[in-house]
Amino acid sequence: MQPSAPQYSERLTAPRSWWVVTALFGISGGLVTLPLGLLPMLGGLIGAAAVAGAVVSSYGSARIRVVAGSLVAGDARIPAGALGPAEVLDPEEARAWRSYKADPRAFMLLRSYVPTAVRIEVTDPADPTPYVYLSTRRPEELAAALASARTPETA
Repeated sequence: MQPSAPQYSERLTAPRSWWVVTALFGISGGLVTLPLGLLPMLGGLIGAAAVAGAVVSSYGSARIRVVAGSLVAGDARIPAGALGPAEVLDPEEARAWRSYKADPRAFMLLRSYVPTAVRIEVTDPADPTPYVYLSTRRPEELAAALASARTPETA
């Protein structure tokens, strides 16, 4: 495997139902502007659908990758050596860690529509972040990729 090739890559895309809601926003934009005429109605339909689509696409563009010995989650890039073992969280534990067990100092990339997650302790003593919480649809694969990124390759 090339050193720069991602060992793990996932995009936390928004669910299909959100795109249906986006279409409904477009329709409602068209209906609101219908009394103004056909051209404003088309503008309202296209404008509302475009704005709603941009919001859904932006929210669903979060990526998690393990690449070149680092965890890249959203805008954060954390060396795998500064992380402890990953704890795979089932839906019930994931809900607990995103609510009443959550530490405000933690780095959290969470999406409520993704039921499972991974919690990784930050072992760097200079970093005040206690752990990283990542929503993921494939928690076992992410934990395995992090474990392999933490162990140095022996040639």
